[in-house]
Amino acid sequence: MTETSVSTTLPHQAAELPSDRARAIVVGAFDLHVHIAPDVPPRRVDDVTLARRFVELGLAGFALKSHYTSTAERAQVVTGVVPGARVLGAVTLNHAIGGMNALAVEIAAREGARIVWMPTFDSPAETAGRSDPKPGDNVPQWAKLQHELRSLGLGVEPVHVTDEKGRVLPETRDVLRAIARHGLVLATAHLARDDAFAVVEAAFEEGVEHVVVTHPEFTSQRFTIEDQVALADRGCLIERCLSTPFSGKTSFEHVFEGVRAVGLERNFFSSDLGNPSYPPVEDGLALWADRLVGAGFGDDETREMIVGGSRRVAGER
Repeated sequence: MTETSVSTTLPHQAAELPSDRARAIVVGAFDLHVHIAPDVPPRRVDDVTLARRFVELGLAGFALKSHYTSTAERAQVVTGVVPGARVLGAVTLNHAIGGMNALAVEIAAREGARIVWMPTFDSPAETAGRSDPKPGDNVPQWAKLQHELRSLGLGVEPVHVTDEKGRVLPETRDVLRAIARHGLVLATAHLARDDAFAVVEAAFEEGVEHVVVTHPEFTSQRFTIEDQVALADRGCLIERCLSTPFSGKTSFEHVFEGVRAVGLERNFFSSDLGNPSYPPVEDGLALWADRLVGAGFGDDETREMIVGGSRRVAGER
């Protein structure tokens, strides 16, 4: 398997490399949100190569995220072929996996998955793949694929988690019960605000112990700081993805405002890297560390948020 080549580089990212200090801070951390080859879109690096790089840098491991398939089996294979690496599997409840499909969750869990993401590109909040682009629109790669699938007669309808009155659907509760039964992590993914709040409440009602609010600053979500505090107060961990401010969807200052507002212990950090135009995936957590230290967070605080937070979500201590 060969590494996917980089096709483009965003100008403000070209020269940014982690410091040695940052590399040392993040030793032992997991990156629980990465997109790597093999995948449907082109990715910057393949899974085996990345696992070897993580071991070389002293990172504990990563979670394989696919928008289209379960990665549970693949994670076990990569863990087995790269000594010292731990790769975690996951499943994302988009249309390709059957949407709100408790059976898919059950099977993924029995294959060793750790994380269940709610819908991403098939969330009702994501409309680019279901509406005709206007001239000059910058259509995301995933949306181009959805338009192609529609042209083939393979309609990609939104995956709903609630009904028209905002009540959590029975099939969503079935999914949440499966997550609780196996002690998995629930991530809100690309759900809009009201859907995310409804699913979070239902998750705790059904006995889910680990609930993560995924990149709350993301374009299709944009949770307010007050929303983030409310979700953290309810028992959620707030996931800060490097790609969100790095790609200009929000500012680092806004992310750090949220970090401080919810309380340092209720954040954890991931990269969400893998796009060919983004930095190397193995640099993501260290780049976060440099940004956090530069914003006035201490080395120990930064290490606890990046290393401690990720290890708890991964099920490690």
